[in-house]
Amino acid sequence: MQITLSGHHVDITDSLRNYVDSKFNKLERHFEKVTNIHVIVSVEKLVQKAEANLHFFNMDIHAEDTREDMYAAIDGLVDKLDRMLKKQKEKQADHRGEAQMKKANLSVPQEEA
Repeated sequence: MQITLSGHHVDITDSLRNYVDSKFNKLERHFEKVTNIHVIVSVEKLVQKAEANLHFFNMDIHAEDTREDMYAAIDGLVDKLDRMLKKQKEKQADHRGEAQMKKANLSVPQEEA
């Protein structure tokens, strides 16, 4: 997984980069196939904003969070992405499960009454 971190009106410090890396590495427990994450942190007056674009398979997921603290905004962003990835994984599991159930039902002969 490749994490790209950029900032608008924010200096990216080593501690901020390490914090983002540690938080986003936790997302791999749900989806190992996440290939690319682009994280943008920005400051507008008193509002700290963190947004991310995740790319995996042929799909992109975008999420953002605003708080008064940058680290809290990153935590909220990771929580949102975590929920989105869980939901996507459940959709794929349900879709595969339905196909297998249909296949199983077609191959089982029906009993005559």
